[in-house]
Amino acid sequence: MINCLDLKGQHEVVKEEIFKAFEEVYAKTAFSGGPFVEKFENDFATYCETKFARGCNNGTNALHLALLALDIKKGDEVILPANTFIATAWAVSYVGATPVFVDCDPDTWEICVADVRKKITSKTKVIIGVHLYGMPFDITSIAQIAEEYKIEFIEDAAQAQGAYFNGKRVGSFGAMACFSFYPGKNLGACGEAGGITSNRKKFMDKISMLRNHGCEERYYHDILGYNMRMGGLEGASLSVKLKYIDGWNQRRQAIAKKYQTGIVSAKVKLQYIPKNVKSVYHLFVVTVEDREKFVRHLETKLINAAYHYPVPCHLQKAYSSMGHKKGDFPNSEYLAEHCVSLPMYPELSDEAVKTVINAVNDY
Repeated sequence: MINCLDLKGQHEVVKEEIFKAFEEVYAKTAFSGGPFVEKFENDFATYCETKFARGCNNGTNALHLALLALDIKKGDEVILPANTFIATAWAVSYVGATPVFVDCDPDTWEICVADVRKKITSKTKVIIGVHLYGMPFDITSIAQIAEEYKIEFIEDAAQAQGAYFNGKRVGSFGAMACFSFYPGKNLGACGEAGGITSNRKKFMDKISMLRNHGCEERYYHDILGYNMRMGGLEGASLSVKLKYIDGWNQRRQAIAKKYQTGIVSAKVKLQYIPKNVKSVYHLFVVTVEDREKFVRHLETKLINAAYHYPVPCHLQKAYSSMGHKKGDFPNSEYLAEHCVSLPMYPELSDEAVKTVINAVNDY
């Protein structure tokens, strides 16, 4: 069986290094925050070509912390794509602000710039763009809108560690960029973890306090804070894996190229990749008219596929009170109803990739 995701091969490669790193964490009993998290923060900031990085306990809270650092609150509006994992919307709701959903581009599947411009109001304080599936959104256009209206924008880079926009790594374009280091991500911790990067010290200083109970000095709580620290074991495992991420991403890109050149079925549509971006293909998503039939066909070839994501945010039951209905964001809804994720991970063999391509073309 060819699985959509398989982490076993990757962890076999780094197992000895990670276990050695864990022994060092144990020796210092630095399990919550501490030197191993700080080392990863420094290394990741360098990797992302930013001045600062801060670790936290997951990607959802990375977004939450970023909005808190921007002082977003009830009465404010935050624009974000309807086609994203729900965590992007959760962060907006956690701070009491209103999520304002926008549609996606029909070809890139990234946030629709024209729709963003339509949704700007006097209450708009932030735009969150998502580098969906590992491909950067149109940062230039979103940055121009943000500058024009004197608002901030955040990169949701949960799926895009190492991706490039106009020759520069994502993570340093907006006020902040938020990352998930969930185990299945391109750069995944051995456990739950997240992070924020920025070139603006005031935001990072505030996040350092917010994630640690509002403290600069232990037991002196200057602001309302949270317990959102990254663990030492997670930080240590990420430092090990960071050394491999570019090689793993290059393999993903090689697999994606094989898919892009090999899949010739007229029944299958691929994501359009602009020339000025370099995706890291966290996911390789296609759309088909009858995806259930397509997935059953792949299963007969012993190939497991997945859906990312079958229900757009505006149609989730949790947001039913906002009054959205089907048809409000047609591109996002089409993508949600027709998307299929093909197997994608660095350890996927050329033979397996060929098997997937043949199965897709046979559909």
